[in-house]
Amino acid sequence: MEAQKPTVKAAPKAKAAKSNAPGIKNASWVILACAVVCVLLFIFWFGNESHFEDGHPIDLWGTIYKGGFIVPILQTLFLTVIVISVERAIALGAAKGTGSITTFVAKVKAALVKNDIEEAQKLCAKQKGSVAAVVAAALVSYKEMDANTVLTKEQKIANLQKTVEEATALEMPSLQQNLPIVATLTTLGTLVGLLGTVMGMIKSFQALAQSGAPDSTELSTGISEALINTAFGIATGAFAVISYNYYTNKIDNLTYAIDEIGFSIVQTFAASH
Repeated sequence: MEAQKPTVKAAPKAKAAKSNAPGIKNASWVILACAVVCVLLFIFWFGNESHFEDGHPIDLWGTIYKGGFIVPILQTLFLTVIVISVERAIALGAAKGTGSITTFVAKVKAALVKNDIEEAQKLCAKQKGSVAAVVAAALVSYKEMDANTVLTKEQKIANLQKTVEEATALEMPSLQQNLPIVATLTTLGTLVGLLGTVMGMIKSFQALAQSGAPDSTELSTGISEALINTAFGIATGAFAVISYNYYTNKIDNLTYAIDEIGFSIVQTFAASH
């Protein structure tokens, strides 16, 4: 009778890291809320009778109202950029953790050099954030692979690398969340502003094309619409570009820190086993 082969117990899988970058999951509600606010503001504040005299604007608010129906659309886009930028600032602040990322990485690397895994885990618990979450998951796997007597050294290193990659992949979507919307608004805001400008200029030329004396009211309305929409379009595009590049740079810094500390953990394990 053939002897039964002993079963080999698989290495325990490290617990997946939990994302530490909070944020608004569904940005469509943000856009809808901004649209409601901007439409109400356009109707009840910019269009208020106190800003007009004989149908002509007497202050900046009335002039903005003369920009036409494109104005609340542009204001919605601009307000959306502002709200998402604030949301990303809060989310990335939480993802960064409680202290300096550079100092945290240096301390963890120093603890790894001394092979003091407990100290490294304490640093992660104190730091919190996305980088600390990835490091904590890697350290759990480190201890499990260190205690494992079944797998080969190469298999242990591969499992450790996989844990780092999985924990990083879990954090990255949360860090980049809503930034594609900001990237879209960099172009969309400018294009919608250009549309409003063209519509305003059409009205201006229509007023000039009338026989006899041009209609000064229609002419001024067309010019106001063109200039106001141009201003809002440029402001939206410019602010969106600045916001997108700023937060992309912050995410890159977090990613570099994760890659650096992950590489150090794997190399320390390889050197000490």
